[in-house]
Amino acid sequence: MLYIRSLAFNVAFYINLVGQMFFWMPFYFLAERRRAWLVPKAWVRSSLWLHRVIAGTNMEITGVENLPEGSYILAPKHQSFWDAIAFLPYIPDALYILKRELTWIPFFGWYIWKMRMIPVDRGSRSKALRAVVAATKAEMGRNARQLIIYPEGTRRPPGAEPAYKWGIVEIYGELGVPVVPVAHVAGLYWPRRKFLRYPGTIKAAFLPAIPAGLPKEEFMARLVEETEKACDAFLVEAATGPNPPPLPPSARKRLNELGISL
Repeated sequence: MLYIRSLAFNVAFYINLVGQMFFWMPFYFLAERRRAWLVPKAWVRSSLWLHRVIAGTNMEITGVENLPEGSYILAPKHQSFWDAIAFLPYIPDALYILKRELTWIPFFGWYIWKMRMIPVDRGSRSKALRAVVAATKAEMGRNARQLIIYPEGTRRPPGAEPAYKWGIVEIYGELGVPVVPVAHVAGLYWPRRKFLRYPGTIKAAFLPAIPAGLPKEEFMARLVEETEKACDAFLVEAATGPNPPPLPPSARKRLNELGISL
């Protein structure tokens, strides 16, 4: 049954994506940019509804009151495609830094360009970082947008040792806005690079904002400590609750480090 439900969800997910992309196209491209956000946010909500109804995966997102007004950086853990979309409905005018190659995809890339995202050429890291910071600073200055950036860069399995990149520190220092860490263990239920979607409840939290202007080392230490502490709590809760999802080796290792024997 797990395989059938996972297959059904994956098929429905992509049908929903393509169908909504074509259905909303006239409105999306003719509407004013901020009004056009109705389309991707509606797609996210419908996708998460399909996730719940077909795969049996609910979600609980808390801490919405911690989201500041105006510009800020949202810094989620990155474990799954789920965390690439799930927070979008909570953000007024999200701004993503993404691979330039994504903008070359027909239709999908056009949707990205409409929202004025920041494409990055990852060939030269130092040069790319300078260009990204300049473009992000200009865009957020014009429109008071909210930058979504994943501090570890690539997706990592739940419980994996933290691998935060220094890039978010440089961006934090240049932009001068608060950072909202986001904790979750969505990778237990929507694993990276896997077909299966496990039932249960994905819990996530917008943590209290880290204020702008802190020394770089202090900011990084707070970001890692506060995010990882909350992720550990979600991991323990998921693993010790009723009907826990399958735990990858990284999660089991971390639970052992936390003194949890399964």
